[in-house]
Amino acid sequence: MELKYVGRSCDKIDGLGLAAGKAEFTDDIYLPDLLYARILGSPHAHAEILEIDPSDAVKLTGVKAVLTYKDLPRIPHTTAGQGYPEPSPYDTFTLDKKVRFAGDRVAAVAAVDAETAERALELIKVKYKILPALLDMRKAHEPGSPVIHDEPEAHTIIPLKYKPEQNIATEVDASAGDMEKGFREADFILDHEYSAHYASHCANETHIVITYLDSNNRLIIRSSTQVPFHVRRIVADRLQVPVSRIRVIKPRIGGGFGGKQEVLIEDICSALTLKTGKPVKLQYTREEEFIASRTRHPQIVKLKTGVKKDGTLTAMDMQVLMNTGAYGSHCLTVACNTGSKVLPLLRCENIHFKATSVYTNLPVGGAYRGYGATQGYIALGIQTDEMAEKTGMDITEFYKKNHIRINETSPVFKALGEGREGVLQNIESCGLDECIDAGIKESDWFKKKKQYQDQKGTVKRGMGMVALMQGSSIPDIDMGAASIKMNEDGSFNLLVGATDLGTGSDTILAQIVAEVLDVPVEKVLVYSSDTDLTPFDVGAYASSTTYLSGQAVKKTAEDIREQILDTASEMLGRDKQDLDTSAGAVIDRSSGRKTTYQEIALHSLYERNQHQIASIKSHITHKSPPPFAAHFAEVEVDTETGKVTVLKYVAAVECGKAINPLLAEGQTEGAVVNGISYALTEEYLFDNQGRMLNPNFANYKLYFTKDLPEIKTILIEGHPEPTGPYGAKSVSEISINGPIPAISNALYQALGVRLRHPPFTPEKILKALGRI
Repeated sequence: MELKYVGRSCDKIDGLGLAAGKAEFTDDIYLPDLLYARILGSPHAHAEILEIDPSDAVKLTGVKAVLTYKDLPRIPHTTAGQGYPEPSPYDTFTLDKKVRFAGDRVAAVAAVDAETAERALELIKVKYKILPALLDMRKAHEPGSPVIHDEPEAHTIIPLKYKPEQNIATEVDASAGDMEKGFREADFILDHEYSAHYASHCANETHIVITYLDSNNRLIIRSSTQVPFHVRRIVADRLQVPVSRIRVIKPRIGGGFGGKQEVLIEDICSALTLKTGKPVKLQYTREEEFIASRTRHPQIVKLKTGVKKDGTLTAMDMQVLMNTGAYGSHCLTVACNTGSKVLPLLRCENIHFKATSVYTNLPVGGAYRGYGATQGYIALGIQTDEMAEKTGMDITEFYKKNHIRINETSPVFKALGEGREGVLQNIESCGLDECIDAGIKESDWFKKKKQYQDQKGTVKRGMGMVALMQGSSIPDIDMGAASIKMNEDGSFNLLVGATDLGTGSDTILAQIVAEVLDVPVEKVLVYSSDTDLTPFDVGAYASSTTYLSGQAVKKTAEDIREQILDTASEMLGRDKQDLDTSAGAVIDRSSGRKTTYQEIALHSLYERNQHQIASIKSHITHKSPPPFAAHFAEVEVDTETGKVTVLKYVAAVECGKAINPLLAEGQTEGAVVNGISYALTEEYLFDNQGRMLNPNFANYKLYFTKDLPEIKTILIEGHPEPTGPYGAKSVSEISINGPIPAISNALYQALGVRLRHPPFTPEKILKALGRI
């Protein structure tokens, strides 16, 4: 069947408004008597608050409220914006008498302007008992290490291997097959350690929330969030306010990338509104965004693999130590994904995966694009190149020999879920071979690999590649819903809880409706993410919006189509089976008579058997079909300065059917740039007291447009996913996982040394070469 609207690169429905500066973000609202909130952060990485005296701050003219731990209910919770029950420990309090990292919340102030609020923070007197700080994840559960969570209230609501007395937030251990047998059968055994480092999401818009009371004294939370329904539930619990008294509205978002999956500041801002009765705005500074929001979880990954001379894998053993920071947000699920989204890529009967998430007195890890898979592919992507070298195979041939294929499964799918056992699934769509072939051609792989052998001079070049898979939604856990109603002119209102982060998901969902109903996209009016008005959706995470929410939208639109045909049947006096929809009308296939959607809408609303043509449907997924990708990097490195330059980067991606190819390309290129920056320049620097030294864009180096290499995105079609809307799978996360291993493998060809610990800064290059 030829598709008319799906598979086309139409403009974003909000594109013109965004380009013209008319789209409303959280801060684009005027509220009389708005107060400005600021948070007092801890100067210490680990300390107990012995005394706190806000009296001088309270007396300051213009200050309307000061909150300390004494003013709020002591409710343990997690800040992770996950479905209930959350697979993260309840180890956090809105304000606490103990601080666990430099920047942790001590108190909050609301005042008539930001300057007064800042001045008030300086007037709060705090007496601390400084405690020993744990700053090295390797020492987290050593005997005698400082215990970070000794509060009796902390607990979990699902079974986790939670051992706070050992600074263990959680552990997971899964295996299949016979590891000893697998390694005995191997001709080559590789055993190396790799690491992933801290990174900030660096969204243009920092965390921001505005809270106020409406005319019915309900709490309105206007937040730049990826998870409005989770915000409502979690804030209600933290502040002991009924869910029915809270409305969460998500305006446009200035970037999320996972960071705004956290329910981070909505509680403290809401508490200030409830105390003052006034609207309150709280927005993080850039420094606070680096320190006090959420980060990518650092990991140390030990990977041991066995491989035969013919390239057959015999065993894979991955062991992960993960730094969750001061709190356990996403500590289980990110760790699980390091194995579950990575190890199934290569066929192997004997697999062992173990991960331990540990507390430290450092910034807190959270959801970040890639969500654990990024860390895992550093290890597997580099070691696959090493395995291929051992067997004398080109890495592209090694992947083709070993990667998972259609109708195959992996024991990892069942063994590793998110907070519980996973879901056994077979692969029903895979275009990885085509990705590899397209990347080989576009990068001129074999010619350039040969060209870059035995180079002379100080500037050297190299080629590297990696193959990837990810996932689409969390099976048997997450749910999305949609509602559609028909208007008098034959247009349609689509209401969805799904959250557009700037990714274009509103547009994609509108295209799905347009395809089902055969109307122009402009006829679909999308309103998303308002807990009072839109149906439930878990939110924008786990690469789920197109695959999960898109299927809910498709089911709803199909029901609307059936209702339209029912009404048209009544109007035309024809059996429903004789009718079809076409270009905003219903046509009698035998006579050619037709009635327009506008006529049908008017008939249903005003003329006979009056009713509203409307529907609401929900969808839950039962599998997580992976998109696949092959990335190729061409790099140049100056051996005298250590500077690495990416000359060209090719990302060939198979995501089933791309609903909007241009948006899919944009997601891929954005992820690639994000990943290159993480590979080469982004880095958190700390002093010996656990304080971040570079919480600003002057010293935390990001890639910008002028730094970009040539990037070529290739979307591989022809492999529709049977369980996705029109064959679609996810695309937004997978490509952040490629740059580190692809660049590392390219640097190996250029330099002859393996780099397993990013970022690949000039200093690390020169150290690897023995120059410093």
